[in-house]
Amino acid sequence: MKISTRGRYAVRVMLDLATNNNGEYIKVKQIAKRQEISEKYLEQIIAVLNKAGYVKSVRGAQGGYKIAKEPQNYTVGMILRLTEGSLSPVACLDDEKNECDRCDTCETLTVWKQLNDAINGVVDHVTIADLVENQEKRLAALNYNI
Repeated sequence: MKISTRGRYAVRVMLDLATNNNGEYIKVKQIAKRQEISEKYLEQIIAVLNKAGYVKSVRGAQGGYKIAKEPQNYTVGMILRLTEGSLSPVACLDDEKNECDRCDTCETLTVWKQLNDAINGVVDHVTIADLVENQEKRLAALNYNI
């Protein structure tokens, strides 16, 4: 499984909005500059986040975007599933009920289930708040070493 730029950038956008949340709306141009993402591509990604209610938007000169809820309410898994779809390593695990004709005799299914559980175990337990905290610690350590 490979996460696309769309998924990776969506997580970065949510982290950026959480990190720079001062109650005011943030312009796409500012996010794009900080994250080094083209404005055009960022607008596509943020439209998906907006439609899902993960971000709030306001149009106009004072407009922009901000995170809709507290950062601890968003997991990396939620954002990736929104932008990537299923995170399952094999198609037969995409749905809750395995429809594969070979599921009763497939010796490899156990491996794919373990991999799926491991992936979900990570992405569903890391929140945007965790990423904000990790970023703050990393930046503090960098400043300490200067």
